[in-house]
This record gives sequence, C-alpha cells and structure tokens, in this order.
Amino acid sequence: MRPAADQTSPINPPSPANPQSSMNPQSATLNPQYDGAVFVRGAFVPSADATVSVFDHGLLYGDGVFEGIRAYNGRVFKLERHIDRLFDSAKAIRLEIPHTHAEVCELVLESCRRNDITDGYIRLVVTRGPGDLGIDPRKCPRAELIVIARKTIAIYRSPSSGIRVVTSTFRRNSPDALSPAIKSLNYLNNILARIEANDRAADEALMLDAQGYVSEATVDNFFIVTDHALLTPPTATNLKGVTRETLLGLAVSLGIKAQQTPFTLFDVWTAKEAFICGTAAEVVPVVSVDERVIGNGTIGPVTGRIMTAYEQLVRAQGTPINPVPSAREAVAGYRV
Repeated sequence: MRPAADQTSPINPPSPANPQSSMNPQSATLNPQYDGAVFVRGAFVPSADATVSVFDHGLLYGDGVFEGIRAYNGRVFKLERHIDRLFDSAKAIRLEIPHTHAEVCELVLESCRRNDITDGYIRLVVTRGPGDLGIDPRKCPRAELIVIARKTIAIYRSPSSGIRVVTSTFRRNSPDALSPAIKSLNYLNNILARIEANDRAADEALMLDAQGYVSEATVDNFFIVTDHALLTPPTATNLKGVTRETLLGLAVSLGIKAQQTPFTLFDVWTAKEAFICGTAAEVVPVVSVDERVIGNGTIGPVTGRIMTAYEQLVRAQGTPINPVPSAREAVAGYRV
C-alpha cells in the first residue's frame, strides 16, 4: 500500500520547489525522453524537471556508483542482488547511501509503478552529492540517490542476429588502479574503447587486461564456447556481472560445462561460439571478432540454449512490482 499523500517517507517525501525548470512544459509530451517520473533530490518529480546541482561531485568528478536492473512480466529480476551490489560499490568508495537496503528496493518498485513498467529497465545512480569545488569528499554532506525507470533501452542495433566486435587498443583498468567490481560513474576507459569500435564500424569493443588476457566488453561480460567448455574470464579484471553469474548457474542446470579461466585473443578467434551478456543487453551472440568469423557466423547451439533458458528464467522469477493481495484481501474484495 502506498503512503497517504500527507505522509513523509523515502518514496513520498515533500516535493521540492523547482520554480525555474528549464524545460518547456510541452517537452514531456513532445519528447518521450521526458515521460514519466524520476526519483531525485528526495522526491518523485516529472522527468522534465529532474535535475541535479552543477556542484554535484558525480558530475564534477565522476564520484559515485550506479546499478542497472531489468523488469520482466511485472517483476523485477534479482532486485535484492542488484541492490546488494549497489551497496557493495558504495562501500568500496566509502559512499554512504542515504537510504536503507529495503528503502532502495521499494524505491525501485515504486518507480516502476509510477512509470507503468511491466517490462523495462531501471537505472539507479548514487552520487557523492553537491559540494564545493575540489575532490575532497568531505565537502559533500549528503549523497544523492537517483532512480530512473524506462520501458525500453537499446544497446545494439540488431542484437538478435549477432554483433561484430573489435579488440580495443585501450586496456581495461588494472585492479590495483580501480577495481572493476565497482560500478563507478567514471566510465571513460570504457567510453574510449566504444569510440574506437564506432570508428571501426563495429557494434562493440573487446578489452584486454594489462597482461593481454581477455577482460570484458565495454559494458558487458564476455563468453566463448570451445570444444571443451563454456569459458568466461575471472572477475579480477571485469565486473562481477549479475547476468554473468546467472548464466553460469544456468549452464550447470543445462548440463553445459562452464569454467572461469583466463584466455587470449587466439582462443576468441578460434572459438566455436561467442556471446556477451549484461542486464541491459541481456544475451547477445557475437558473430565476428576482429574480422574473423566466429563458428559459422550464426547463433551457435550452446548460445541458443542459453538465450532460451535465460529468457524463460527472467520472465518467471523476480520481485512483484505490484504486491499480490493476500487470500483474505482477495476474498474481501470479491463482489457477489
């Protein structure tokens, strides 16, 4: 049940005054980007009015963390696991999220309800918050939580038919420089690799680690299929992806041998199959890497099985967006 309109809570706080919105009121109807509501600065506001301070250290220095979550069939898939990871990222950079774990979960669900999400994508952002110039985090008295819920998100042009990948000249950050397990707002390393892929007319870039082993794609984990097993790199130099760990579990249930082990570009170029995975992208086949066709250039049998199993799983599990009424409530609401 939602809080009454005159109550204050993490999902229904007093609306902040915003008399100087720079958006034309008609923008919300003219541009779908501004449909719906966003949780920002402690309240749900129209998307066109969702703003942060120019002194926010997330904007000034990339000081913050984020998380992406998917909703399917009226449920949020692995909600608590994603929020666990958000809090882990925040802990790693000593950023205190101004809400409890349970409150953030409820904010995600409420964002879906307010934006009429049955199937969609939810982005959470936690910044260090507004403060004076200079990187010292002590200048920011309170972190800023932002929750955005959208009905669609497009990462690649035609993912179902497979994507073309090139190896980037930019190496993934070494874990002794910045742990890839932190979903930091500083994505410049990945963005430079994606620009390189764009320049080479590819859909995605594959990044190597400092030792020359395969790490991950710019926003997704990477898998290959060999004659012996399904392989993915260890997480020392790539994100501990929720989709990645889900697929490793699915492989076991499907009787597919899966290993987390380092491998090189030679292993990629000569693989039978390859695919990338992530919450936003889901599971996407890779049909070529560095102009070398992977397998026969189509979706391989192992990839196809995993894609099907993943689609079935995400649409069958998750936290309901709208609470299911108890048997007593259902009977009480039944009219005869």
